[in-house]
Amino acid sequence: MVIKGCMFDFSGTLMRIEPAGRWLDAVLGAAGHDVPAGQAARYAERLERAGALPGGAHPGAVPEALREVWQERDRSAEQHRAAFTGMARQAELPWDVYDALYDRHMTPEAWTPYPDSAGVLKELRERGTAVAVVSNIGWDLRPVFRAHGLDAFVDAYVLSYEHGIQKPDPRLFTIACEALGLPPAQVAMVGDDRRADTGAAALGCPVHLVDHLPAAERPDGLRKILDLL
Repeated sequence: MVIKGCMFDFSGTLMRIEPAGRWLDAVLGAAGHDVPAGQAARYAERLERAGALPGGAHPGAVPEALREVWQERDRSAEQHRAAFTGMARQAELPWDVYDALYDRHMTPEAWTPYPDSAGVLKELRERGTAVAVVSNIGWDLRPVFRAHGLDAFVDAYVLSYEHGIQKPDPRLFTIACEALGLPPAQVAMVGDDRRADTGAAALGCPVHLVDHLPAAERPDGLRKILDLL
């Protein structure tokens, strides 16, 4: 069957979050904290190990008190913030910047599009292929796409917190296909999470996985999709 639409994951697929060190440095600088580089790097490592940076490394372990909210973190804005600020507190920073860290990760400056994201989305638009962004997330990423000049290539955004449904639940992909006006068999899903993004296969959507790598290390991971479509 001819593919007429394409769903893309956000984090790790179309864009990459900044490194934990830069994330922490930006927040400490904005708060007026003058912290020696070595000390800040050590705290950034603790945040990374805790899985506190959305879009960053997964936590080594989730404390029992946070387990439920962590498992359902993408179903609402409140749960998403509570989960990630809770994980950040496990790093036991000497500054109360946990909410500021969370706020920073929602800014366009915290995200870098993969080198081929704009080119691939532009070519899909020129081909007449409908595009949806389907993301497990707790906040509105549309301003990030606008700031990076990618919003013009997206026909629909289907965000988990707006529907109370998380991938791999097939219902989220169903909503995206309906938004594009296409049957699932004509819509490919592109993502980096083998568990979450392959939920689209239950509907009959072809699935293509890319590697979740720093942007500079994956210059053309999305271009293969053009050949597949």
